[in-house]
Amino acid sequence: MTGTEVRSADVPAAINKIDAQKFEKQSSPSVVSTMLVNVPSVSTTNESGNSFEPDLQFRGFIATPITGTPIGLAVYQNGVRINEAFGDNVHWDFIPPDAIHTMDIVTANPIFGLNALGGAVVVQMKNGFNYQGAENDFVAGSYGRVQDSFQWGKQDGNYAAYFAIDGAHEDGFRERSSSTIRRLYGDVGYKDEQSEIHLNVTAADNFFNAPATTPVELLNENYSAVYTTPQSDALKMGMISLQGNTKLTDTLTLAGTLYYRYLSDHHVDGNDTDVQVCDDPTLLCFTDGTTPAIGSNGQQLPNLFPAGAVIGEIDRNNTQTNGWGGSLQIADTAKLNGMDNTFVLGASLDMAASNFNANTELGTVDPNTFVVTGNGQYLGYTTSDEGSIGPVKLHTTNTYVGVYALDTLDVTKRFTLTLGGRFNFANIDLTDLLQSGSGSLTGNHQYARFNPVIGGTYKITPDILGYASYSESNRAPTPLELGCSDPNLPCVIDTFLVSDPNLDQVVSRTVELGLRGKTNLSGDQTLGWKLGLYRTENSDDILNVVAPIGMTFGYFANVGKTRREGIEAAVNYNKGDWSLFASYAYVDATYQSYVTLNPPSGDPAGDEPIHVVPGDHISRIPAHHFKFGVDYQVNDKWSVGGNVLAVGDQYFGGDESNENPKLPGYATVNLHTTYQISKNMQFHAEIENLFNNKYYLNGTYFDNTSSVGSLIGGTNTDTVTPGKPFSIYAGLKVTF
Repeated sequence: MTGTEVRSADVPAAINKIDAQKFEKQSSPSVVSTMLVNVPSVSTTNESGNSFEPDLQFRGFIATPITGTPIGLAVYQNGVRINEAFGDNVHWDFIPPDAIHTMDIVTANPIFGLNALGGAVVVQMKNGFNYQGAENDFVAGSYGRVQDSFQWGKQDGNYAAYFAIDGAHEDGFRERSSSTIRRLYGDVGYKDEQSEIHLNVTAADNFFNAPATTPVELLNENYSAVYTTPQSDALKMGMISLQGNTKLTDTLTLAGTLYYRYLSDHHVDGNDTDVQVCDDPTLLCFTDGTTPAIGSNGQQLPNLFPAGAVIGEIDRNNTQTNGWGGSLQIADTAKLNGMDNTFVLGASLDMAASNFNANTELGTVDPNTFVVTGNGQYLGYTTSDEGSIGPVKLHTTNTYVGVYALDTLDVTKRFTLTLGGRFNFANIDLTDLLQSGSGSLTGNHQYARFNPVIGGTYKITPDILGYASYSESNRAPTPLELGCSDPNLPCVIDTFLVSDPNLDQVVSRTVELGLRGKTNLSGDQTLGWKLGLYRTENSDDILNVVAPIGMTFGYFANVGKTRREGIEAAVNYNKGDWSLFASYAYVDATYQSYVTLNPPSGDPAGDEPIHVVPGDHISRIPAHHFKFGVDYQVNDKWSVGGNVLAVGDQYFGGDESNENPKLPGYATVNLHTTYQISKNMQFHAEIENLFNNKYYLNGTYFDNTSSVGSLIGGTNTDTVTPGKPFSIYAGLKVTF
């Protein structure tokens, strides 16, 4: 939604708002770091293994930069949906934290369009009307981190401008995990009593080494170890958008948005391989020793590897997307039969064209460093019992249309009713530029649905408000998922796409109720709190399913019903120089259908099929989240503070029947301080993981019987993402 907003007090759902001051407390160049501290149900599994490129979990739904992960959150920047068109993934690294004015994490609501199954993240950036002055912040610290950010804003009468640029480099605490970030954001605007218009630009040029998970056996010897590299992402993005609103009458406001967005994503991933020396040692085959490994020339590949070499592969893919679209909205605040009322009617159009290319080069794996070095032999197209492998050239177009209406009526002085809905239409067209026949990706898919929302708030007392709501949302499968949805032709997810059988759209139904309040206690004491319950049920949920031939291959499939339900509680207290907050969230994510899945390679439970029954927990979603923080203003110049973040245990990825031990939970203690050296100069410092706890954010399994896996030794097949050790950062902030 753009333009006129519904009052936050009238929203019949949980409210999570983060302002610019909270982002200033975090030294990290990642916006997710601030959300982890301030939102009860937010956590991260950091699937990429790089803290600059994290994922975000909210109520058991995820928004991640990793393609191939089913996404359940919609993300908006200045009214523009920034989920990527090809995989619906989200690159949080494109958003500079210093340029954020407010961020709202809202719960399930169909008004936010496709993929808002678990909710939406709504980011409003700064402009020259809400930020004036200039500031430079230089930070340096552990693992070679050096970063600098500059922002400037100025208003001159009806005109204003804002500009922010930042850059960061870090070697990373893990081997071969360096990162480089370069970003900018700019806005020029005009505002008078009737109208406001903004033209803004966002650009990024980032590079990440993403070491992902590493076998526990290696981490026990070296906590910074990495398994199979190179693994990297080179990302470029540019977006220009125009937002404006104008008052047509005293009660009628028209608002609109137009945008264009470009993405270039180059991914390199060193891996184990199913290619091996044939029974005829002069040739290369797949794992059965007789199925030929076909090269890019259509002929069986010769064996060019020296005797005893460990064979691996380097999977490369790149996605280039051009997206454009806009929205138009009209809001009317005229009273209805003497009662305060806000009525919003709007429509949106989002279109994108993507080109996806992928190939695989064979190579030699160094048995000591697990670095894969290519040998110049590229795999051609092969379809067999070993899955489907080969180069991919795919062109896709997405067309998303939405029409929505929302009415908020003060039925009485205490009771406010919200009623609305949104109609979504999605057309996804795939054109295979290489293949035809049964393995072709060419196809057209259409999805449509109307999603309602109804809710209300009731002022129990002047300080206590209750709310309840019911809403529905839907998610259309992405081009990536549709390009890998045939169980008879499994593919290497996000690399080798084959065939495009139709998938059903996911539909979520959410019930939510709760209480919230804020009280001014005696003197300068204030107390704010909230308590909520929710349940979201997904029909035809989409899961990344492991193929029978091994964990390297898989496909996307509808797996029936799933459920996420839980409780959220939070309190914040302020008294003079003290401020405290605490929150607890419980997320119970379960399957609600009988599903039979293939076990991942290395599953300790064995090679038998996994039989999931209703009540089994969805893997990689921790149930318990506890957060506590305190800040104290020692004097006019010096402040100190800290927080504790604790996350409960979770099932390993692939253990959908919950047969194996869980990945243990963890807790970290973090400290921060600021000292005002002068009116224009501030020193600040931050310590992460004060007690240097060793913990794991994410876990799955690996095949320790493969050619590369057997180099590890031992019997433990757990592979995990290690959390960051003790880290310290210090900075100097100068204002002009």
